[in-house]
Amino acid sequence: MPWNPEVYNQFKNIRYQPFFNLMNLISPDNLKKAIDIGCGTGEQTHILSEKFEDAEFLGIDSSAEMLQKSLEFKNENLSFKQKNVEELYNSEEKWDLIFSNAALQWSDDHEKLFPKLLSLFSEKGQFAVQMPVQAENALNQILFQLASEEPYKTQLQDWNRVSPVLSLDKYAKMMFDAGLKDLNISIKVYPIIAEDAEKLFKFISGSALIPYLERLDEVNEAKFINEYKKRIEENFDSFPAIYAFKRILLYGRK
Repeated sequence: MPWNPEVYNQFKNIRYQPFFNLMNLISPDNLKKAIDIGCGTGEQTHILSEKFEDAEFLGIDSSAEMLQKSLEFKNENLSFKQKNVEELYNSEEKWDLIFSNAALQWSDDHEKLFPKLLSLFSEKGQFAVQMPVQAENALNQILFQLASEEPYKTQLQDWNRVSPVLSLDKYAKMMFDAGLKDLNISIKVYPIIAEDAEKLFKFISGSALIPYLERLDEVNEAKFINEYKKRIEENFDSFPAIYAFKRILLYGRK
């Protein structure tokens, strides 16, 4: 089950607010060369390139389906490439801005990944990253619990996704150790008001649910979805309900 840009963008307004909050922390000073890691459809990278028009932007993403949408945004200062963030381990290329919005939670081993990213700055480079705090968000917790129970545990071949997202303290230390200053580090709630459980299911179906459904056959996928929807419904006392979706925002500069 590949990434589906149409499903993902059903909640575009909700997903874009943290992007704008993160973007507003960035300074245009000395910004000439920037990379957007996990750029998806490329629309947000395009917004960045329009705001910081003196910079050249490269958007990278591992999903061919998402990148297909990026073709309409390419211009002389904006390009895209299908590439995994892990490929940056072998890179020594320097950037004035390393940006990533709601993408690095899909990459493992942040204890290794973040120090590498933090080593790829130019002299006055900036770091701006946002990720969902998956382990603290109710929909992710329900999903993890369901996948750990039978019969789904066996159907998923004992696979379950432990979020790689670390504590605020650990990211703060890594950024400090890398010599960043003007640190702006926070966890912010982006509430979702849901009229029913179906809205919450649709929200997560465009992201965290995908790798689970990829591992199930058609019959078991339908059963898994039905049980997941039931548990979402049971988790909230009544509807409409508020879902306090937590995200971590990290910013610093050399």
